[in-house]
Amino acid sequence: MKHLYFLVLATISIFPQARAQQLTPEQQAVKQVITNLFLGMEKGDSALVHSTFSSEITMATVARDKAGNPILHRESSLDGFLKAVGTPHKEVWYEEIWNLQIQIDGDFAQAWCDYAFYLDKTFSHCGVDAFHLHKGKDGWKIFHLADTRRKAGCEVPKAIENKHK
Repeated sequence: MKHLYFLVLATISIFPQARAQQLTPEQQAVKQVITNLFLGMEKGDSALVHSTFSSEITMATVARDKAGNPILHRESSLDGFLKAVGTPHKEVWYEEIWNLQIQIDGDFAQAWCDYAFYLDKTFSHCGVDAFHLHKGKDGWKIFHLADTRRKAGCEVPKAIENKHK
C-alpha cells in the first residue's frame, strides 16, 4: 500500500511538469524566432538577426553603472546592433537561455528567460531577456526586447557552464 501511495504521489508531481514543458505549435513558433535571433548572433549573420525583428522596435537594458547605480539604456533602432553582429569579430557570441516561458494572446506573445552570454569560452554576463512579439503576415516578429545585465549572482546551469569550458 505504501508503494502505491508513493507511485501516485510521484505521478501527480511528474505529469504537471511534463505538461508545462510541452509547447503548443504557436509557442514553438515564438521559440523558433528567439532561437534564430541567438543563432544569428552566434554565426555573425546580421540578416538572420534582422529577420527576427519587426520593422519598428524598441530595446532596453537595465544594468548598474560602475558606481553601482541603476541605469536604463534604450534604443529605437537595430542599426547599431546589426552592425555589431555583422562586423567580423574574433570571438563567437553565445547567448545561452533556460527557463523559457511563453505566453500568447491572439497575435501578441511575450517570452521571458534567463540567459548567460559568452564570448567563445569566456563568461561575460547574465540576466533575463524579456521579449514582446506580434504575429503578422510574415509570422512572429520581436517588436520589443528588454534585458538585465550583471556579472555577479549568476546561477548558470552546470550543463551550460560545462559547454563553455
